[in-house]
Amino acid sequence: MSRICLFPGTFDPVTLGHIDIIDRALPLFDKLFIGIGRNVNKAPMFSEDQRLQWLREIYKDDPKVQAVVYDGLTVECCKAVGANFILRGIRYVNDFEYEKAIADMNRSLDGHVETIFLTCLPQFTSVASTLVRDVLRNGGDVSAFLPGPVNASIKQQL
Repeated sequence: MSRICLFPGTFDPVTLGHIDIIDRALPLFDKLFIGIGRNVNKAPMFSEDQRLQWLREIYKDDPKVQAVVYDGLTVECCKAVGANFILRGIRYVNDFEYEKAIADMNRSLDGHVETIFLTCLPQFTSVASTLVRDVLRNGGDVSAFLPGPVNASIKQQL
């Protein structure tokens, strides 16, 4: 049985924190899907196409990584891509409490999908897409928080 994982999120924008979690998870799985979830409660700053393009550019040389967009429940996306693991990044203790509740719900919905938590490296604990968007909206420099392709793209758009 292949170890296929889904890393769900909004990735609005993709940050070095996301890349840290993905890169450290890659040796654990045969295939890793990055799932850009549509969240009706969030108004994204960047289009789905833009976020998909960033992820595809960053991982263009790694056949183990594929980016997809999905609607609805994360466990349904897992079924669609054949994933038996969900990957989540943890920055702080309160992240764990929130993520554990979601993991418990997902396990209730599909007992065949296990959630794996990775803690981010200390230099990425303050890197959150929400904070990056706030800095961007206020004209600040976010280059220290973004992978090269994302940073280059955002600079072109501004």
